[in-house]
Amino acid sequence: MLRGVAAGMKYLSDMGYVHGDLAACNVLVNSNLVCKVSDFKLSRPMDDGPDAVYATTGKIQDIMSLIFTQTNNVHLNEQGGKLPVRWTAPEAIQHRKFTSASDAWSYGIVMWEVMSYGERPYWDMANQDVIKAIEEGYRLPAPMDCPPGLHQLMLDCWQKDRAERPKFDQIVNVLDKMIRNPNSLKTPVGICMRPISPLLDPSTPDFTTFHSVEDWLEAIKMERYKENFTVAGYSSLDSVARMTAEDVMSLGITLVGHQRKIVCSIQCMRARMMHLHNAGIQV
Repeated sequence: MLRGVAAGMKYLSDMGYVHGDLAACNVLVNSNLVCKVSDFKLSRPMDDGPDAVYATTGKIQDIMSLIFTQTNNVHLNEQGGKLPVRWTAPEAIQHRKFTSASDAWSYGIVMWEVMSYGERPYWDMANQDVIKAIEEGYRLPAPMDCPPGLHQLMLDCWQKDRAERPKFDQIVNVLDKMIRNPNSLKTPVGICMRPISPLLDPSTPDFTTFHSVEDWLEAIKMERYKENFTVAGYSSLDSVARMTAEDVMSLGITLVGHQRKIVCSIQCMRARMMHLHNAGIQV
């Protein structure tokens, strides 16, 4: 399915078009799981050139006002179309600059939707919190049981610098290689051979030095939630590494910033454990 969507977007890009509204809800799927990209109301032809771009007009104050007063997905562009915040690249929201690279960002979100079996991106976070979190470096954690290779491809699509994001022909090639060699799904290395992103905090702690959940919480300065984890039955680092964002939210942690920090640390812990396991080291 992911390969079919990527191939459709490659065709659009090769034809010189930006989709502008790529999301799982805009992909048609038949009984054979053949995917067709649809809903082209925001699509526009690009100017010629390697940095081809189109921009919407209108007052940025009006756009930001809509974003910051709604908890749903959208604000309006000049044509009255919906611009989906949770699927839209940051430069497209801030500067209304749409390119194939902004479509690549959206494709990464579609990947996450597919691998999470239809979860809502960023869950119940308000639009303004989503925008702020992305600016701070937050990226969606890997869905449960998502192969590291696929999550790394998502992270590649979510590079802040649009020039660092993969082209759709590269995405198709990577997915083809994964299909031919499923073992490559276990390797968390992206197109640009970058290591796994540390997400919020670039100074990611060394999880191999922790002996307990308490040690880990103290290292990320979230020790106030020791009792929350204990009462919920998360008594080992192995059980914590299997937690989803919904699991964290169910602990009664009400501060969104703390939720994000804990979820990001869990994602990094899980990725580190996978890396050590693949290297033949017992965790």
